[in-house]
Amino acid sequence: MGPFAAGSLRLFPQLPSAAHQRQPISGGAGRLLCRRPGCLMMRIMTCLVRYLTHPQVNIDPALPVPSWGLSSVGRARTEELAETGRLAGTTQIISSGERKAVETAEIIAAKLNVALEIREAMHENDRSSTGFLEAHVFEAAADEFFARPTISVRGWERAIDAQLRIVREVEHVVARDSPGDVLFVGHGAVGTLLFCHYSGFSIDRTHDQPAGGGHFFAFLKEGRRVLHSWRRFEEL
Repeated sequence: MGPFAAGSLRLFPQLPSAAHQRQPISGGAGRLLCRRPGCLMMRIMTCLVRYLTHPQVNIDPALPVPSWGLSSVGRARTEELAETGRLAGTTQIISSGERKAVETAEIIAAKLNVALEIREAMHENDRSSTGFLEAHVFEAAADEFFARPTISVRGWERAIDAQLRIVREVEHVVARDSPGDVLFVGHGAVGTLLFCHYSGFSIDRTHDQPAGGGHFFAFLKEGRRVLHSWRRFEEL
């Protein structure tokens, strides 16, 4: 790699005509600065920030939830994503310290040959007061968690506190003067709280990722403008 990392600044050779100069260059986000004929073209890239959630896990009521790992389905989905090359512009990968997030991030980081950074405070909303809950009980508690963000539901971390925490962690990384795209690997609840923050929405579960995990949303590093809501990571 040259002096500029992928996704930051590239110089293009002289183009043959002024008409050609008006054609956009495909791929990535950015703008084309067209100068008089004979000058170099500069494409100023805007770095993308993606927040990606771990996919399916092995549910084991005997283990603390943060210790759950990826299932065979979740691992296969992540390996397929890593093989696509669609995250090639990523220069920073930051993961929650929970096992399922780390396993997801490790697969992607190994394929991209990018160092993995673990930030423990990126963990999912703290639900250690209850531990594992049966699905119908958990869903009711999750509904209340989002509906009453200033209240501790069943002793869980409050939604407003979880939101402040995940925003602080993400901003710490995004504020770095580093070229290239950024990939955060984490969880559905705090990811939704992060999405609400950058989108200017009140905390509401209507903005939650679809069931199953393995989704992402993206925003521009410059201005923190959200580009889209949750999508399956196969749609990258």
